[in-house]
Amino acid sequence: MFAYLLRRILYAIPILIGVNVLTFALFFVVNTPDDMARMQLGMKRVTPEAIVKWKQQHGYDKPLFFNPQSDGSAHLTDTIFWQKSVGMFVLDFGFADDGRDIRREIETRMWPSLAIAVPTFVVGLLLYVSFALLMTLLRGSWLDTLGVGLCVLLMSVSGLFYIIGGQFLISKLWHWVPISGYDDGLAGLKFLWLPIAVGIVGGIGSSSRWYRTIFLEEIGKDYVRTARAKGLSEGAVLFRHVLKNAMIPILTGVVVVIPLLFMGSLLTESFFGIPGLGSYTIDAIQAQDFGIVRAMVFLGSALYILGLILTDVSYTLVDPRVRLA
Repeated sequence: MFAYLLRRILYAIPILIGVNVLTFALFFVVNTPDDMARMQLGMKRVTPEAIVKWKQQHGYDKPLFFNPQSDGSAHLTDTIFWQKSVGMFVLDFGFADDGRDIRREIETRMWPSLAIAVPTFVVGLLLYVSFALLMTLLRGSWLDTLGVGLCVLLMSVSGLFYIIGGQFLISKLWHWVPISGYDDGLAGLKFLWLPIAVGIVGGIGSSSRWYRTIFLEEIGKDYVRTARAKGLSEGAVLFRHVLKNAMIPILTGVVVVIPLLFMGSLLTESFFGIPGLGSYTIDAIQAQDFGIVRAMVFLGSALYILGLILTDVSYTLVDPRVRLA
């Protein structure tokens, strides 16, 4: 197990380097350091001297990948890429263009994101699996057909509709909760109910239909027929055997997203005014703040790789036949 984990971590290093290089290249194909300076300074008071000064203050006055004016290893190290990228591997994300510490912002903003993402994930998972099991239990009946039709209908509607519709119906018409905003502690609960509910409802269609497909595939296997032949009820077969043996495909889609929960939802946080990492990323893209963008892309990639490793490890917990070598 230890050798496997070490090997996967070592494999992750070139992947993260590649992601970092690709993000860096794509960003600077679209935006040059001069463009970034103009964006931050404002078009009305931009002068060539102000641009040069801004680039010097923020470390964008060097070549991108290769510095021919330096000697030895400084050809590579005295560049924007090296100085802006190497520190991320030790979680030193540097500073945003407005001077704020990116790591401190991430540590602060991750909690509002988690406050929405964790309840949505946990409650949603229980609801989706339960609904899928119910449709599987009633397979072939008109209730199953109605459930599948409802799933198709829900998954065909844009997530933006649920956000706007929820704000209009729950907040504006019924005045149950505020339309947007956030507060710390228990006072913030009134701002969280609606985005959590919207997130759960928005995922019912696709998730429940996918879990139903997994359960139906398991229903047709030999061990299920054997369990029925021994006299077990359909409910016992479904909950005691089918659910257990369907855990590996379920874990494949579930465990991998757990580390990504604190990254936040771009749309949800933006529309509900939640100061989480999702809205932080959107604001950085709009402001063309490369420091924040590269930090969030790097962090998202690292967490996704961590999720894949956790998925492999979780297989050994639900199926003793799986061995990591």
